[in-house]
Amino acid sequence: MSSSAIREIGCYSPQDARDREMWQRLQDFCTSEPQAFGRNPETGHVTGSAFVMSQDMKSVLLTHHRKLNRWFQLGGHCDGIADVPFTALKEAYEESGLKRIRPLSAQIFDVDIHEIPGNAKECAHLHYDVRYLFQAVAGEIVASGESHALAWVPLSQLEEVTGSPGVLVLRDKLAPFLKQHCQ
Repeated sequence: MSSSAIREIGCYSPQDARDREMWQRLQDFCTSEPQAFGRNPETGHVTGSAFVMSQDMKSVLLTHHRKLNRWFQLGGHCDGIADVPFTALKEAYEESGLKRIRPLSAQIFDVDIHEIPGNAKECAHLHYDVRYLFQAVAGEIVASGESHALAWVPLSQLEEVTGSPGVLVLRDKLAPFLKQHCQ
């Protein structure tokens, strides 16, 4: 597969039709929307997420999101910073309590565009979520105020904790990604 890049986001090698569609939509959005890295719900926005793997690479750290009341990977808004890998790592630190996290690759792991439901403060909108792969190195996990809880979830038990396709994609993409990008 070919790899292409968006300067503020990084390089991505789409692996299938879903990946190609998400990547094209993200490229189109970043090209056409001047506030792509802001937080405007009227236009949607780019977000950065972190799949933080355990040291043995058998579990992923998930957060039980306070507002959405579901289990997800760590991550958040760029808040105007057009450096999505930085945002993903910053959010991983802020939301996990870990003292040391290392990137497993400079490559984008996944792109997932999904709707965030409306609430009293914001209308429903799209998150153009760019995901990177990390590994926990040191520290104990401590939930932030944005979470009900944190948990190391074994990859073999992911479906028992979440039905989110955006999280379950980790299980299918991890081994091929590590083989291709992390040798």
